[in-house]
Amino acid sequence: MIRSKIKWAALGGLILSLLSLLVHLLLANNSTSTAVLRRSNAWPGNTEAVTLIINRESPRFRRLWGNVKPLESLQPYANPRIKYPEANEHNNGFIYAKIFGGFEKIRSSICDLVSISRLLNATLVLPEIQESTRSKGISSKFKSFSYLYDEDQFIAALAKDVIVVKSLPNNLKDARKSNKFPIFKPKSSATPNFYIKDVLPKLRKNKVVGLVLTDGGGLQSILPPSMAEYQRLRCRVAFHALHFRPEIQALGHRMVDRLRAWGQPYLSFHPGLTRDSLAYHGCAELFQDIHTELIQYRRAQMINQGILKDELIVDSHMKRANGSCPLMPEEVGLLLRAMSYSPKTIIYVSGSEIFGGQRVLIPLRAMYSNIADRTSLCSKEELSSLIGPETALPSDEFQSPPRKSKKQLEEEWKKAGPRPRPLPPPPDRPIYKHEKEGWYGWITERDTEPEPSLSDLRSQAHRLLWDALDYIVSLEANAFFPGFNNDGTGSPEFSSLVMGHRLYEMASVRTYRPDRKVLIDLLSNISDHLYHPRRNWTIAVQEHLNRSLTEEGLVRQSRLSKPTSFLSHPLPECSCRTSESAKIPIPVKDKSERLLYGGEDECPKWMKHSFATVSKTTISKESANAGESESQEDDTDLDGQQESDETGTDSSPPSTQDEEMDPDD
Repeated sequence: MIRSKIKWAALGGLILSLLSLLVHLLLANNSTSTAVLRRSNAWPGNTEAVTLIINRESPRFRRLWGNVKPLESLQPYANPRIKYPEANEHNNGFIYAKIFGGFEKIRSSICDLVSISRLLNATLVLPEIQESTRSKGISSKFKSFSYLYDEDQFIAALAKDVIVVKSLPNNLKDARKSNKFPIFKPKSSATPNFYIKDVLPKLRKNKVVGLVLTDGGGLQSILPPSMAEYQRLRCRVAFHALHFRPEIQALGHRMVDRLRAWGQPYLSFHPGLTRDSLAYHGCAELFQDIHTELIQYRRAQMINQGILKDELIVDSHMKRANGSCPLMPEEVGLLLRAMSYSPKTIIYVSGSEIFGGQRVLIPLRAMYSNIADRTSLCSKEELSSLIGPETALPSDEFQSPPRKSKKQLEEEWKKAGPRPRPLPPPPDRPIYKHEKEGWYGWITERDTEPEPSLSDLRSQAHRLLWDALDYIVSLEANAFFPGFNNDGTGSPEFSSLVMGHRLYEMASVRTYRPDRKVLIDLLSNISDHLYHPRRNWTIAVQEHLNRSLTEEGLVRQSRLSKPTSFLSHPLPECSCRTSESAKIPIPVKDKSERLLYGGEDECPKWMKHSFATVSKTTISKESANAGESESQEDDTDLDGQQESDETGTDSSPPSTQDEEMDPDD
């Protein structure tokens, strides 16, 4: 009898346990009911995409993705402020140019060329982009300029500023081929006086002059206040006339649509890990093995060419502490986690060159599961369609190094050094193709870097297209984080151009402008007192990055970046302020009385009227949503974190946030 009761009690306990487990499963299912899995072709190769419904009015959403309120009054306005005479065909002659360099140098140089043509009252011939000339075997359907940009749009948009033609008149083409016209090679620091005194007399005499631009520009970035119209002309060129050709534009916007098809905003991150910038600053020790040797070899080249005046061997860790080296992807991942960006945040990694390859991105991918780039968003067919039909490369460009004779091997063995000598090498074996081909294979066999092959030259041309796609996606991103802006090389770089364009088009959208020296100090020097409540490491990172979004970040960007590239900080010349949006700030100047922040003109009345209409619509929408309940995510925010009012943020397009990082993890 007792045994039967025990059996019944055990059976009852088992039934209750099963019921409890079932209830818990139902509750868990209901708590994640906002996550709806759906079949989608948002990313080629992915059969599933996740759409999550979130409360876009929550303070946490505004803190991570919202607009920067103090900058909402800044509006793009690059129109001439004074009576502006239109371009005339009866001018001083023609200017033709050759542009060397990558995407950033090309874009900046074109803007300078237009300003120079306006300054000299000359007709501009569409410049030749040397990275995309037909000698590299690119598609014959494109000319040099049209490989990247829309020629007709460029000519039409600048019709009132500068006359642009596709080629020289027939009677001048032969003379150009014979080099009968004077050619100048100006630096990016060339002054307007150089063109007025040296170039203009030759232009008037010969009716044609040539310019060769190699370092990312041909006119100094900061011009006197009396030449503010030339700065605005630069803005009209960069932000209105320079449109990518339609195929690039279409694919770039499809990439943006695919990112947003997941139902949440995305952040664009540009690592800035290029071999040239790493070699310039001596950051070789941040890498290992063959990559260190490649950086050092390029640094030695720069020293021999006079580009760099420094020692070959420097302390990379000291350079990193000074902020002269880029933030590594894993460090950026930690900073974003400290800002409370969810591990499910979509991060687009831009940049046609990432030195070290995908290996350096492994830690970032471990922290964030939704990492995307152009190869994951586009199919091979879509990318190939941009390139167009190209001449076929040789079937096998690889050539094995010549086999050494027995006598050569014996001589090398005798010269191997003092005894005890190492064991003789193992028996010779064939050198496999995968061991020697590629951009780094030469370093295992020779002391000097070989000349670029036809395949290498063609890959450099393709990089222009990949950078153009990344530029579009980064410009449209809800947030942008640079890994290596203001690199100090004196040349334009990708991150700064994107940041300047975002500042012009939509100043209040979140664009981080971090001080690498401060962040490296936070990442390197971890002391116990930083983890005390309200003054821990996470709060310190948040405070710095939030300040970089506002006036403090803009002042620093103007001080460091604008002297190198005007397009990286086109304020105050190319913007205006609406007094209704916010209080007009007090202008900030440096020691030389140059405006660093503020000083913009007031927006014209027609712009104010349109802004007033938009504001009424926004207010009515906010009133309709005023009764909605706030999300309870705020209860899980980091301990002691300040609200978004202190960082000046507002709401932006909807996004998704999942569980928040625990600062004690």
